Amino acid sequence: MPDPVEKIVIVGGGTAGWLTAAIVAAHHQSKQPGGLQVTLVESSDIPTIGVGEGTWPTLKNTMQQIGIKESEFFNSCHAAFKQGGKFVDWVHGNGDFYYHPFTVPLGYGRLDLAPYIEDIANYAPDANFQHHVCEAGLAPRTMAESEFKGPCNYAYHLDAGAFADLLKRHCKANLGVEHIVDTVQEVKLAADGGIGSVVLAGRGALTADLYVDCTGFASLLLGDKLAVPFVNTDDVLFNDTALAMQVPYATDDSPLACNTIATGQRAGWIWDIGLTHRRGVGYVYSSDYISDDEAESDLRRYLGAAAEGLNARKIRFSSGHRAQYWKKNCVAVGLAAGFVEPLEATAIMLVEISARYIAENLPPDNGVMPITAKRFNAQMEYRWRRIIDFLKLHYMLSQRPEPYWRAHRREETIPESLREDLALWAHRGPTREDFDSAVELFPAASYQYVIYGMGFKPDFTRQTYLYRRQQEAEKIIQRNRQLTEQMLQTLPPHREYIEQWLATANK
Repeated sequence: MPDPVEKIVIVGGGTAGWLTAAIVAAHHQSKQPGGLQVTLVESSDIPTIGVGEGTWPTLKNTMQQIGIKESEFFNSCHAAFKQGGKFVDWVHGNGDFYYHPFTVPLGYGRLDLAPYIEDIANYAPDANFQHHVCEAGLAPRTMAESEFKGPCNYAYHLDAGAFADLLKRHCKANLGVEHIVDTVQEVKLAADGGIGSVVLAGRGALTADLYVDCTGFASLLLGDKLAVPFVNTDDVLFNDTALAMQVPYATDDSPLACNTIATGQRAGWIWDIGLTHRRGVGYVYSSDYISDDEAESDLRRYLGAAAEGLNARKIRFSSGHRAQYWKKNCVAVGLAAGFVEPLEATAIMLVEISARYIAENLPPDNGVMPITAKRFNAQMEYRWRRIIDFLKLHYMLSQRPEPYWRAHRREETIPESLREDLALWAHRGPTREDFDSAVELFPAASYQYVIYGMGFKPDFTRQTYLYRRQQEAEKIIQRNRQLTEQMLQTLPPHREYIEQWLATANK
């Protein structure tokens, strides 16, 4: 008879470890008698990376599923709303910008407005009110809406360290997760080549039916012990270094951006993420095209006087992922599975998706574990390929003249799958049929926002008979204008809303 799956050991804390623990424990009722036993082991002397503080709208559903109130999350994590990304200086580098908002275009799935818009750069403003909401710095909802609701789709900006601490408290107090603070001294193999045990400095050998590797870049279990190789994608995504700063606001009531700001630079881009108590700002770049000193000079020039007295933390990384994500009785989540630069905030989203798959597809015994692993690997391989394609799209459509940006346009650096997509999109825009997965990380709407925002317009003239719905398109554009006016009149300023909402929630 196959052995039952009764215990999971997660090795590593941080956002990846504790979010995985929360999702699995909540789903499998670890708090209840007979529920799955979930144990998390972390070493107190290993700091979290904490590069990305942006998230994806998936986190709203995740927090509801694991039982964390939105107001508690905001109070604990200095959180703010994120309604999308603003890309500045990515096209020409002369002050141009476009938005990738989280609310889909009006008419999405029914009518693509692109053939009916003369200047394709106006696609987001004409098709989506959220562009204007972000430009005005407004919250995604009013005081009349309840938690996790609102007319604008949104995600969050958060303090990653504080978020991990919140998850830790919640897992231990409410979800029945066992927490062990100890250092892994050795990982031992089982007779079948899987993980047999993790040996801790204080408690000795710890065994489980499934091991989740959340040990970060080290990938101690999957990468190191099980020897799953790392697939490097630096030939596609060139950035390998980040300089990060925590920047205080000038005053307590300084405006609070309701979107991530990504500003193109000569050899990379600068992220600017607004939390309620500070900004997280950093420069992601390729060391092949700029020195660390030059990059820090560019970052300080961007910040101006706000950078005075601040030190920049340097992080080196390689873009890529493991050749497998689940091998035998070990699955990697977070940085242990792979990493790409924080453009489009994929890190926490991948943790959510991985953990949810593990939770929802965990078999009652190990008899079908190989099938579960095989399907997980296939799904994650597809998702990693799509992420890499989507990030590359931002770079290779740029018309900036610097060597770094010109190199991104070289055909040999563009994945074949992306080249195929662009060949199709030369004559029509991205559609749902272009994507294989039922639940895409980045749907066709995301691709529309980026390619049209970057000035890429398909040649719709080859099949003009398909685009004779001008009246319908004009009605959608007019409806968007009405909604935009309504939003601008009713939605409150971002910081003002958060302060008023939390004051009410905390009473």
